[in-house]
Amino acid sequence: MVTLIGSSVGEHQGVGPGGQTFTVRWAGATDTGLRRAHNEDSLIMRPPVFAVADGMGGHSHGDLASKAVVAALQDLQELERVEPVDVVDALREATETIAESAEPGDNGTGTTVTGCAFAAHEDEPFFAIFNVGDSRTYALLGERLTRITVDHSVVQELVNAGLLAEEDAESHPESNVVTRAVGFGAEPVPDYFLVPIMPNLRIVSCSDGLTKEVSDDDIEEILSENEEPARAVDALINAALDAGGRDNVTVIVLDVVRAPTIDDIDRTVPRATV
Repeated sequence: MVTLIGSSVGEHQGVGPGGQTFTVRWAGATDTGLRRAHNEDSLIMRPPVFAVADGMGGHSHGDLASKAVVAALQDLQELERVEPVDVVDALREATETIAESAEPGDNGTGTTVTGCAFAAHEDEPFFAIFNVGDSRTYALLGERLTRITVDHSVVQELVNAGLLAEEDAESHPESNVVTRAVGFGAEPVPDYFLVPIMPNLRIVSCSDGLTKEVSDDDIEEILSENEEPARAVDALINAALDAGGRDNVTVIVLDVVRAPTIDDIDRTVPRATV
């Protein structure tokens, strides 16, 4: 059963650490797809956090795992700015909740998660983008789409090692095997990237139900053709369904409507945080 925390469409004005104001507008939606009987994805769109969780486990209640993650991230709503430790603490809480809900004989339940949160760097507003697993977050600036997150998956490790071509990853027999997740009794280990909150930036977070059906080039084209976040979300989900809809598909599109101008173009490069 799908869990959605927050509003499926909305607008919010935030304040940076130096008093700078910025405005974001968002939309998000999910679809069960054409092959699955249940939707195990969950999403949260409640400032300062926007995230997608893709539950794994099938009969082992992956939907409860994804729900536990977005429910824990909801606890961050009282913060104006989020630190990496805040995300880790929330994911640890979710891991405990998942373990408590496990049934006898459960072979393991977990979830991926990706998204962004309002953060700060050098006294200026930034997005802290995070992920565990193979759900992805992208950034679109102008007409250029950049994949911010790096999949925690077997095929991504093979690609990184030069043993598998990127275009062959989805057809690989282990394309669905992730190397990190939230749950399964393991310590959550998210990656973080900082991206400045800047004018005309668009952030897209999605489950692999989108990326396994729609190429990055096509995602870029769809985003460029649909200015309104809600239309972009609908167009992306429809593209995944038209391509086969083999999995649940969930998408959040977050637009920066107004923000301080970035003078140093080098600052727009995503940077990893420790």
